[in-house]
Amino acid sequence: MLRIHVSRLDLSRVRMATRPDALWETILSFHRLRDRRASTVFGKWRTETRARLNGEAQLLAAVVPPRGYFPDFLTPSQGGAEPFGLDVGMEALRDTPVDRIRRELDLMAAGRWRQRNGRAGGGGCDAGPARITAALPAALSEGRAEPLARLIGALRGYHDAAVEPYWPHIRASIEADRAVRGRALLDGGAEGLLATLPPMIRWRAPVLEADYPVDRDLYLDGRGMLLQPSFFCRGTPVVYRDPSLPPVLVYPVTHTGAPAFAEPGPWLGRLVGHTRSAVLQSIGSGCTTSELARRAGVSLASASQHASVLREAGLVLTLRHGSSVLHTLTPLGGSLLRGGAPMALS
Repeated sequence: MLRIHVSRLDLSRVRMATRPDALWETILSFHRLRDRRASTVFGKWRTETRARLNGEAQLLAAVVPPRGYFPDFLTPSQGGAEPFGLDVGMEALRDTPVDRIRRELDLMAAGRWRQRNGRAGGGGCDAGPARITAALPAALSEGRAEPLARLIGALRGYHDAAVEPYWPHIRASIEADRAVRGRALLDGGAEGLLATLPPMIRWRAPVLEADYPVDRDLYLDGRGMLLQPSFFCRGTPVVYRDPSLPPVLVYPVTHTGAPAFAEPGPWLGRLVGHTRSAVLQSIGSGCTTSELARRAGVSLASASQHASVLREAGLVLTLRHGSSVLHTLTPLGGSLLRGGAPMALS
C-alpha cells in the first residue's frame, strides 16, 4: 500500500495537471503494449501500434521493465501544474545528470535481479534482446551522449507510433476527468477533490492511501502534490521512487469498457434536428444531466436520452460524479460545433 501523508499546508498546494503529460503517457502506454489485459479497451490500439513500430520497443525494453520500477528520469516534471510538452520533456531528459542516471539504472537493475531470482527455473531468454537490455543501461551509466541520443530517438519514434495518433482522444479523456475533479474541488475543497479520486485511491485524512505493488510512505513536507490523470495508467497509481523529486501522483482515468479509440458508429446519422444540436451546444465545457435539461429547455428524461445518443456517436464523454453524471465533449463533438475545425493540440 502507498500512504501519502498530507498536511494542511500540503492540502492548500494540491494542484491538477492542466493536460496530459506526453512522457508519462509514452512510458505507461509501453506497459499497456506488453500487457495482455484490458483487451476490449486497448486491443485495437495494440494491434495498430505494433504495426507502426520499427525496433523502438526493443530499445525501450532495456530501460522500462514490464513490471516494477522504471527510472524516474524518463518522466521529468517541472513541479507546476503545466506538464512538459514532448519536445521540452525530451530536452529535460537529455539534461539529466549522469550520476542520477547511474543511480536510477542501478535501482532498476537490482529490481530486475530480484525478479529473475524470484522465478523458478529462470533461463529461456533470447540472447539478442538480452544483450541489448544489458548493454544500453551500461552505456547510459557511462555518461556518453550517443546512447542517450539513441534512447531519446527511440522514445520519440515510439511516441509517434503509439501516442501521437491518439492524442485528441487522450486529451479529451483527461479533460473529462479534470471536469469531474474541478467540480469536486468547488464543492468540497481539496479534501473533496482527493475523496473523488478513482476507487484504488482513498482519502483518510490526513493520509491518502492507494493500492500499490509495495508498502511505502511518502511525506509531502509542505510541497503539495500534482495530480496527473493518465489515459494509459491502469490498476494502480504511480509516484516517483525518489522522495526528493516534486511529488506527482499519476492515476488512471475512468474507461467505459468500450474500445478506447473506436470510430464513431452509425449513430452519427441520427444526429439531426435543432434539439440535439442545442443539447450538444449546452454541454459545452461540461454539465450534469439536470443542468443539461435546464440549459437546453428539455425534460430530464429527454436530456438523458439525447446525451446517450451523443455518447454512442462518439461526441460526448460521460463520467460519474457522486450521485450524478457529468457530460463533456469529445474532440469530435467539439469539432462538430466549430464546423469541422480541429481541436488545437499541445
